[in-house]
Amino acid sequence: MKRGSDAPNSWNKPPPSGAQRGAAGFEDVSEQPISARGLSLTGRDVLTPFPGLGTAAAPAQAGAHLKQCDLLKLSRRQKQLCRREPGLAETLRDAAHLGLLECQFQFRQERWNCSLEGRTGLLQRGFKETAFLYAMSAAALTHALARACSAGRMERCTCDDSPGLESRQAWQWGVCGDNLKYSTKFLSNFLGPKRGSKDLRARADAHNTHVGIKAVKSGLRTTCKCHGVSGSCAVRTCWKQLSPFRETGTVLKLRYDTAVKVSSATNEALGRLELWAPAKPGGPAKGLAPRPGDLVYMEDSPSFCRPSKYSPGTAGRVCSRDTSCSSLCCGRGYDTQSRMVAFSCHCQVQWCCHVECQQCAQQELVYTCKR
Repeated sequence: MKRGSDAPNSWNKPPPSGAQRGAAGFEDVSEQPISARGLSLTGRDVLTPFPGLGTAAAPAQAGAHLKQCDLLKLSRRQKQLCRREPGLAETLRDAAHLGLLECQFQFRQERWNCSLEGRTGLLQRGFKETAFLYAMSAAALTHALARACSAGRMERCTCDDSPGLESRQAWQWGVCGDNLKYSTKFLSNFLGPKRGSKDLRARADAHNTHVGIKAVKSGLRTTCKCHGVSGSCAVRTCWKQLSPFRETGTVLKLRYDTAVKVSSATNEALGRLELWAPAKPGGPAKGLAPRPGDLVYMEDSPSFCRPSKYSPGTAGRVCSRDTSCSSLCCGRGYDTQSRMVAFSCHCQVQWCCHVECQQCAQQELVYTCKR
């Protein structure tokens, strides 16, 4: 079977090397190379930075993956699983990189821009931002594992060759589908059992993790390529493929924007704590349980305008005068700077096979929040 060559895959190219962290956290990376960062994963701590490996890639030798697993910030049980899964350590790194960049993209115009910068106190609180980090971390790891299987980078899994759809004579299952089935099963085992059911924060974290996994599942598509005379599509080669991770990130950002504040209530029949949204005027007296797709949080977020143990603040952040400076700068105003930007212009195709361009320059205004 041809492994993934005909299936579009924007994620196959591995990111620059750095220390790894799976369903875990993100720090501001706009000013530092990938190799200077790292993320850790325990299933309880989301996004705890730790020093990177500082190497471009592990040597291709027996036992190299064992050394990578030992350098990851994992629980003892997770390290054992990592050692038994060649390719997993690299996949955790890729998941961290994938989720980090997407988180920063989605919050690029927000006061909190997915940056911890040593202020990991945010992770101890039940804010909307923490809920998003749990969901994004789980989504990135689910996506990365499924893609690693189909790309042949994990030894214990391969393509999804059981699409679960009824066979049709004109369909031919081929290429290499993203193995979401293996990914979700492995992730459930890797993250381990949930913490005590009487812990409200634990139930909220587990709920938000599930939201992230569900967002990836909702993006699984059946992709087909036609074969036949003059494009008649007499036969179609089909495979399962995850949507680009940008779509998953957009879905989770929408979930963040409509996140539900919850408290707890005891389910007498089951004898355990349940999540409940507070009752609204004119609504049910007890309130309602959040929907499976809702992100949930327990505490109102700080403003993130000034430096604190939760955020570096917004001073010096670049903003858009028309859309974001008013909110991002928290009423402090913004500075305007002018700079010359060079770009290619007046490009022409020359015979046979190259393009010649001139270098042009134009004035550009940059707006940054005042201190």
